[in-house]
Amino acid sequence: MSVTVRTYEPEDAEPTWEAYFRAIRDTASKDYSSEQVAAWAPESVDLVEWNERRSAAHTFVAVIDERVVGFSDVTDDGLLDMLFVHPDASGRGAARALVEAVIVKARELGLSELHTHASRTARPAFERFGFEVERANAHNWIRGENLPNYDMHLKFD
Repeated sequence: MSVTVRTYEPEDAEPTWEAYFRAIRDTASKDYSSEQVAAWAPESVDLVEWNERRSAAHTFVAVIDERVVGFSDVTDDGLLDMLFVHPDASGRGAARALVEAVIVKARELGLSELHTHASRTARPAFERFGFEVERANAHNWIRGENLPNYDMHLKFD
């Protein structure tokens, strides 16, 4: 039951949305209020728009037992915008495998640093992966709710 990572494909839209939704609704809910969580992960999504956003970046999916359990991405300028793993796959190495794939892609893009905006929930994981906090963001508005987060970076060679 090892984790494999592959490039995102359009048919991954629904399972990546599910991983995002469950990670926020089940996992991040311990660090954010119910109003913040509802704004961050609304009950429904336009999967066409979701797919377009995933396709606009270099997005990778983590697969365990032929099931997409998480995803991450990197933009051409080094922003790791998304890193979400379904709670059912928590602790099985999916997040680490995704970050490693993102770093490989970043190197291919000629980058030597990644940046991210980590939630309170994700900050410890990013720190385990070697990211450092640049600053806390007290104001990060999503759909009318403030969801404080952290600007973090990782330098690599």
